[in-house]
Amino acid sequence: MITSVLVANRGEIACRIVRTCRELGIRTVTVHSDADENALHARVADATVRLPGAAPAETYLRADLIVKAALDAGADAIHPGYGFLSENPAFARAVLDAGLVWIGPPPEAIEAMASKTRAKKLMGLEALPLHKVTEDDLPVLVKAAAGGGGRGMRVVRDLAALEDELTAARAEALSAFGDGEVFVEPYVEGGRHVEVQILADSHGTVWPLGTRDCSLQRRHQKVVEEAPAPGLTSELTDSLYAMAVRAARAVDYVGAGTVEFLVSGDTAHFLEMNTRLQVEHPVTEAVFGVDLVALQIRVAEGCALEALENDPPRAQGHAIEARLYAEDPAHAWAPQTGTLHRLTVPDGVRLDTGYADGDPIGVHYDPMLAKVVAHAPTRAEALRKLAAALERADIHGPTTNRDLLVRSLRHEEFTTARMDTGFYDRHLPALTGSAPDPYAPLAAALAAAHGRSRFGGWRNLPSQPQVKRYAVAGEEHEVHYQHTRQGLTAEGVRVVRATSDLVILEVDGVQRRFEVSRYGDQVHVNNTTLTALPRFPDPTAHHAPGSLLAPMPGTVVRVAEGLSEGAQVEEGQPLLWLEAMKMEHRITAPATGTLTALHAVPGRQVQVGALLAVVQAPL
Repeated sequence: MITSVLVANRGEIACRIVRTCRELGIRTVTVHSDADENALHARVADATVRLPGAAPAETYLRADLIVKAALDAGADAIHPGYGFLSENPAFARAVLDAGLVWIGPPPEAIEAMASKTRAKKLMGLEALPLHKVTEDDLPVLVKAAAGGGGRGMRVVRDLAALEDELTAARAEALSAFGDGEVFVEPYVEGGRHVEVQILADSHGTVWPLGTRDCSLQRRHQKVVEEAPAPGLTSELTDSLYAMAVRAARAVDYVGAGTVEFLVSGDTAHFLEMNTRLQVEHPVTEAVFGVDLVALQIRVAEGCALEALENDPPRAQGHAIEARLYAEDPAHAWAPQTGTLHRLTVPDGVRLDTGYADGDPIGVHYDPMLAKVVAHAPTRAEALRKLAAALERADIHGPTTNRDLLVRSLRHEEFTTARMDTGFYDRHLPALTGSAPDPYAPLAAALAAAHGRSRFGGWRNLPSQPQVKRYAVAGEEHEVHYQHTRQGLTAEGVRVVRATSDLVILEVDGVQRRFEVSRYGDQVHVNNTTLTALPRFPDPTAHHAPGSLLAPMPGTVVRVAEGLSEGAQVEEGQPLLWLEAMKMEHRITAPATGTLTALHAVPGRQVQVGALLAVVQAPL
């Protein structure tokens, strides 16, 4: 019996594993980098061990330090979570060689599936259908052989761009995974990403635990997942189950894993096998009523699945998961940093997170804040429940993708299950273009005015309206209000009530409530985030036309080959790349002209707003 587990991970998945271990009566140990010293996963475990440094290569990717931490802390097993070392066969062997229990598949199974190119060859021998590239297969997808999460992936629609995209993909894959091998496969327009959850024991039993659809993706990373995958025929579902079981048996798989397919119509092709727990595993747990982490632990202890149940559990209802990211979808999905002041969701949905109120969101790791999961008897009910929960959630801090998620879940193409992996390519502008609540700046101003009114805001003599300025979604709003005998009045709207944290306005005979929270210059009014502006703009806050400013804090990883001051550049030409929160972000020329200044140097860390370069357009 396992008595103590070290979780070789961080953030949301580490907290989630700790939660199950506590329910099973198992002691927990976590590891933390210096950047994560006060992170939630370091606080909730029974013990935690420091990994000196901040970069993943120095910390969460150091197999030797993690095994030593487990031994020093008295753990007898290691759970790798997902990402980092979870699919590293050398790490699995090191855990076993140290006499510890590895809560995962055998190293040989991980190794067989670790490279997508080797995995495809192996599955071809098992007669699983594969995509094959021909000269006429444009567009194609360039993919990293050793990793996932959208890194090292490029869609190429023009043959002339293939060589440059191969070079870029190799560089990103090498940086992210330490392996620059890439391969090319056909890119299927309108394809769906469908996967099968499997669970296998060491006694020869393999359970297929339903399908999941993960087609809503940005930058080849999943955003919304659901179980079961909607719209599949029973014949196709049975075929996917059979192929997933065959793939597991081909490598003598043990534990939880996922076999991924590209589905087009009634045809499915093998993509890859993830030899670990998936980020989206909660939707399967909700539908089948199981705890996959608990089952992983029992399988690692040698338990036979048939000893738990004679048959695989049966699916009940529908579950949908949305990944909440600290990012700005309207501006190239730029990751955001800062303090997460508050994160709460209504009762009735599941929240998996690695953050607590007041925690900082840094630059070193993935920008995912949480996963919100809704389960209901039908897909339509689960959709409605999840969209409403996200809409009513309190998310105070940096910009997030919350509004995008709500609009995605209510989009006709998604509600009718006609989505595919190109959903955001088609609909992103419409999904990010909605205006914020027009009464939010007024509510913010009235709440601020209430605080001052306690010190004598009303005067017997008539006075000019007070003015406050706010920035909302890049636009400036000026609000006028007055203190009168009747209380606060504002812009023809009846103020029913105004306190420092609650404003009630009557608009066209309907009373509306606005909850107001302040954190320095940042004001949250219901779902709208505002920034209080000084009454008079700072005349020194100015950059020359054509200035390229860092859209996020990060590290300059590359500058375009041969680029130097004085070079002629074209509008949209890639100039440099920033790495932030595990993703590379391309910075392009804002106009055709001359590069008059280049301040970006590979390896240099920059803050948001830092001047990277200047491109001067012809007069």
